[in-house]
Amino acid sequence: MAGARSSMRSLRRPFLIGTAVGIGGIVAYKSFSPRSASHTYSVNNVRDITFPGGRPNERADFPASPIFPPLPTREEQIDRLRAGTDGNEYDLLVIGGGATGSGIALDAASRGLKVAMVERDDFSSGTSSKSTKLVHGGVRYLEKAVKELDYSQYQLVKEALKERAVFLTTAPHLSMSLPIMLPVYEWWKAPYFWIGTKVYDLLAGKENLESSYFLTRGKALEAFPMLKGNGLAGALVYYDGSHNDSRMNVSIALTAALYGATIVNHVEVNELIKDPATGKVTGVKVRDLLHEGKGGRVGRGEDEFIVMAKGVINATGPFTDSIRKLDQGVTTQEIVAPSSGVHIVLPGYYSPARMGLIDPNTSDGRVIFFLPWQGNTIAGTTDAPTTITPHPLPREEEINWILNEIRRYLAPDINVRRGDVLAAWSGIRPLVKDPDAKNTESLVRNHLINVSDSGLITIAGGKWTTYRQMAEEAVDEAVKQFSLKTGPGARVDHVPTIPEAPGVVAIDGNCKTDQLKLIGAHSYSKTLFINLIQHFGVETEVAQHLAGAYGDRAWTVASLSAPTAQRFPVRGKRLSALYPFIDGEVRYAVRHEYAQTAVDVIARRTRLAFLNVQAALEALPGVIDIMSEELKWSKDRKEQEWTDTVRFLLSMGLPEKRVGVTRKEVESGIVSQWGVDEKDFSRHEGPTGAYDPNLSRIQNGGV
Repeated sequence: MAGARSSMRSLRRPFLIGTAVGIGGIVAYKSFSPRSASHTYSVNNVRDITFPGGRPNERADFPASPIFPPLPTREEQIDRLRAGTDGNEYDLLVIGGGATGSGIALDAASRGLKVAMVERDDFSSGTSSKSTKLVHGGVRYLEKAVKELDYSQYQLVKEALKERAVFLTTAPHLSMSLPIMLPVYEWWKAPYFWIGTKVYDLLAGKENLESSYFLTRGKALEAFPMLKGNGLAGALVYYDGSHNDSRMNVSIALTAALYGATIVNHVEVNELIKDPATGKVTGVKVRDLLHEGKGGRVGRGEDEFIVMAKGVINATGPFTDSIRKLDQGVTTQEIVAPSSGVHIVLPGYYSPARMGLIDPNTSDGRVIFFLPWQGNTIAGTTDAPTTITPHPLPREEEINWILNEIRRYLAPDINVRRGDVLAAWSGIRPLVKDPDAKNTESLVRNHLINVSDSGLITIAGGKWTTYRQMAEEAVDEAVKQFSLKTGPGARVDHVPTIPEAPGVVAIDGNCKTDQLKLIGAHSYSKTLFINLIQHFGVETEVAQHLAGAYGDRAWTVASLSAPTAQRFPVRGKRLSALYPFIDGEVRYAVRHEYAQTAVDVIARRTRLAFLNVQAALEALPGVIDIMSEELKWSKDRKEQEWTDTVRFLLSMGLPEKRVGVTRKEVESGIVSQWGVDEKDFSRHEGPTGAYDPNLSRIQNGGV
């Protein structure tokens, strides 16, 4: 018996080891394989994964994840607009789908108002996508407030610091705190800067992110190794916010739709409708710019119709005066003083991954920031008078000015080259003059709300950080001017069923946008990316990107991603080898975010055009093909998308000599050769850490 027991023990060990290995193998396989789901469906050979007990594309088993009603399609939204006639008019119609216009739509809808918002281009297509990506109070405004004893500047800083905290509460996946270094090269300035940053902390009060602090010379160089060490006395570090501006804008618009707003992009207002008896604005005439005419070409049809509303709000940023002239005539005094702000994007090695830098004393007295963003580095901005155009081009002299300022602050052994510029763009800041002021030439410090004799409400000026406060004030004014009834009784049949969940506000007629979570934020957590890796087998970099760009909606994006036919990653085909954007984002943008053109996707749903213009060009054929499958584009429409998108990329820094590049040339690999024989060609390591000549050409040459 003893021999038998010994034999059993000798057999038991390999059996247990084999069983453990087998179970471990199954667990490992399941960890990197999409789990089975209760509902699945396949579109264009891409299987949409759903979750146990849930509808397609809804995460039902994630903790505290509310199940929201699906948003209407763009066609359904246009049908709603058409139905907005006499007797069924909207309470408010907002012109402009930037941060302010989208914020107004969300505020009004969450108060129970029946609201529509129309945008001539795409949500965030203008200034709202071309910012410095900061959510900040403005240390330079604080300095001006103290030096000039300007109370309005002080109020602007205090209001912005309060709103900065709202960003981090309502969209934690899209915004974050960022330490910013203020280098000190003259020791006697250290106390001055120290006091300034401490006052900045004090003004933020309980909403302060983290306390500012002083770094010795050695610690400053350790935190920011690229910094010029010669003459450095130390540095102050203070905290502000950073965000993904266009994705924030799109999320605001989508959340407005979730609360019942009618939102439509690529719809142009070309006339204001007025009551013949009173002269008051009672609606607008619009045209769908994507209406297909003969041959499948868009924008040539005459799809015009009238939308009636009790009140109309002009929130068109730099284009404010064009709407005011529809109201008051072409001789109307213009109130916008457009200012051009150019930014450039450099490779990520130019700055630490989690530390920005501010230069408060440039060669001409302006302020520029040097910030990490989406794995690259943003530098800017300039400030110069400009003319108003839909897609302004960055001027070469402004790009070179920024590069020269960067050279002043970086170590002399870092060769700052023009060829390192991956992308460049110009945003138009709409500074405004008050038409009712005695001195109509003086600029308004903050934002302006003006009501014309016909009742058109215009809101202009301000900054990204204060969009929510501006929207609240605009809706307050509209409720007063048009005697609007807010609250759940205002339009019971129009409010979708919103589940009770943290960040989902009840409609009681009051403004609650300071606590209303944006779409994607309700179940977001900083460990969400791990769940995505384990569930879908996507790359870690991709999972982190999806969680940060889409929040809890990343589950749907990952489910729309095509299988790779590889052991790992299991899902997610990259649009560009250099960046974590994947094919599922294109499908999601079309199906769930109203993306209608290739530019909508590469510039504002993903940020590829802002990060690397040549990488965006190389990804363009794949993006057009996926969108064509989703939207059933004709051959003519695909060709038009190619032409329109390449022309748009000129505004992102693509050299004008490349505007004639064909799809066939791009697919043959011509882009990877640009810059090879040019003196500004830069070569460095590819994303894998080993030198890759093809990847480095894409990332640095020829912009």
